[in-house]
Amino acid sequence: MANKNVELMRGEPEKAVKKLAIPIMISMILTALYNIVDGIWVAGLGPTAIAGIGFVTPIFMVLNGASVGLGNGATSSISRFIGAKNKEMATKSATQSLFIFLIASIILSIIFIIIQEPLLRSYGASGQTLNEAIAYATPLFLGLIALMFGNGCSGILRGEGDMKRAMYVVVATVILNASLDPIFIYTFGLGSAGASLATVVSSAISAMIILYWILIKKDTYIDVTLKNFKFDSKLAKDILKVGIPSALDMLIMAIAMSIYLIVISMVGGDYGIATFTTGQRLYLFAIMPLTAIGSAVIAVAGSAYGARNGDYLSRTHMYGVKFGLALGTVITLILITFATPLATIFAYTPETANLVPGIAEYLQLVCPCLILTGIGIPSSFFYQGIGKGIYSLMFTILREIIFVVPLIYLFVFIFHWSLVGIWLGLCIGRAIASVINYLFARYEIRRTRARFGN
Repeated sequence: MANKNVELMRGEPEKAVKKLAIPIMISMILTALYNIVDGIWVAGLGPTAIAGIGFVTPIFMVLNGASVGLGNGATSSISRFIGAKNKEMATKSATQSLFIFLIASIILSIIFIIIQEPLLRSYGASGQTLNEAIAYATPLFLGLIALMFGNGCSGILRGEGDMKRAMYVVVATVILNASLDPIFIYTFGLGSAGASLATVVSSAISAMIILYWILIKKDTYIDVTLKNFKFDSKLAKDILKVGIPSALDMLIMAIAMSIYLIVISMVGGDYGIATFTTGQRLYLFAIMPLTAIGSAVIAVAGSAYGARNGDYLSRTHMYGVKFGLALGTVITLILITFATPLATIFAYTPETANLVPGIAEYLQLVCPCLILTGIGIPSSFFYQGIGKGIYSLMFTILREIIFVVPLIYLFVFIFHWSLVGIWLGLCIGRAIASVINYLFARYEIRRTRARFGN
């Protein structure tokens, strides 16, 4: 199985991207569905608990982004060594990745346990809401090692093209998490703490399954042994030069989201916030298939780069772009055509019915950018695949802050277009940045091919 995955990555890039992207899409959709189920269970805890958990959610997103980012660093490094047919270095890279996951989880756990209360207070949490937030946050921060190894080890599997088993682990995690939520929250009476404990336990089990495959069963292409482990600063740097920028992507998104929310609150009040947060759920769900294509591009581009095969490198990027453009167009048409019915799903009560037109307008004005985002996301992930994660981070900043924020300012405060101006700023800014991202990726490929001489 492991060798078949490796041969797939080394073979026709179009076939590899397509085959590797599908399991990732399934994994992401299942995760999104779990989040909906999780929300249903948490809703029974009451408004104070929901608010407390809401304060922790942005922090959790950043930490989850860090674990996924380090996993992407492992994917990129391992796939490049596999492309170079250097199994020994691919194995060493996987071993160094495990060490990095361990150190990162310990450091981040200590930091966030210490700062959790002042951090949550700075967000506005107080009284019983603060108590609920701390009850939810503490198990998450103490169990960060489970999250880090769960997402990080999946990155190791992706590095050798083993997307199916990475998907199986996600399926197991989602089912387990959904099952443990009501038990920990209600049967054991743990409340908010039970919700986060269910996440930690399910992540820990998924991490142990992958570690069993890698360290004990040894049915992976890489052959990791911890017996004679030695820290290799050069390899660690190779992993982190992709992992750290990838992890920072989520932090930049969180900062950008804070800016958007401030302007939306000024212009549209609670109505604007409600329409944005609801519409954003659907937007994030819609972007998942495009992210899955990008994740496949990391592994295949990394393999082509390691093999110094400029033709395969170019074809990997172009197929990812074409795939993303086609899928982005289909998703956009669905969201625009069915904007009102989709909005009704999230605003079905008499009290929220007035939100439906606003949510539908958000979808119709923001989501057209998904067409061009379909060429931008594979380009950003392409940089990670060739070990240039800083370019990916650069385009996240360019997209979400450099282009979007000035356009929102122009449309809202100069043209006075209110919420419509914000939605258009999001759409146009992201679309322009995606086109520039694609053009820069093609330039980078031409430069790389000239260096490879093919």
